[in-house]
Amino acid sequence: METYRSKRILALCLTALVGCTSTNEETAQETLPMSGIAMADQVCSLCHGLTGESVSPMFPKLAGQQKEYLQLQLKDFKNHVRSDKAGTQYMRGFTHLTEVQITELADYFASQRPMQAGTDVFDARGELIYGGGIPDSGVARCSSCHGTDGEGEGRVPRVAGQHAEYVIHQINVLQKTAQHALSDADAVAAARYLAGLGGQKQ
Repeated sequence: METYRSKRILALCLTALVGCTSTNEETAQETLPMSGIAMADQVCSLCHGLTGESVSPMFPKLAGQQKEYLQLQLKDFKNHVRSDKAGTQYMRGFTHLTEVQITELADYFASQRPMQAGTDVFDARGELIYGGGIPDSGVARCSSCHGTDGEGEGRVPRVAGQHAEYVIHQINVLQKTAQHALSDADAVAAARYLAGLGGQKQ
């Protein structure tokens, strides 16, 4: 099953990203890249879910994510400049994304119902970190950028309702690039709080 699934994903990705390689007008029309909506349905949904509400914590939820943030991330994947090297390797096949596809994908996922909480667990330590930071350690409050309800804005991503495991992974990536100074325990606390924040506000 896994071999079949891997081949199917690869085939879909190749189909989605194929460019025009022929000077023949009819052939070129047949090999035009698929629309962003079709990509969301046939390619992205395999990992992120049809509406961006992914089931596996390995893959971030994209439902209701900020449009500008999604566009930036897709462009970074296209140009292989993301800080998360593992993510860049995984998305290496997206080099041929067009500007139209990027815009359509961002529009599609941003317009979905905002990502929902995956847990009912409330983390008090995480709430303190999110709303007040850790002044003694030089950690700013997360809400100053991501908003009181974790909704994000523009280039700042929505974090409310995101998978805790995914948030922890991203915090670890930021730690390595000196953009964060959270301890492992505090990273877990903040991630758990965010995972439940979507449910509290929906």
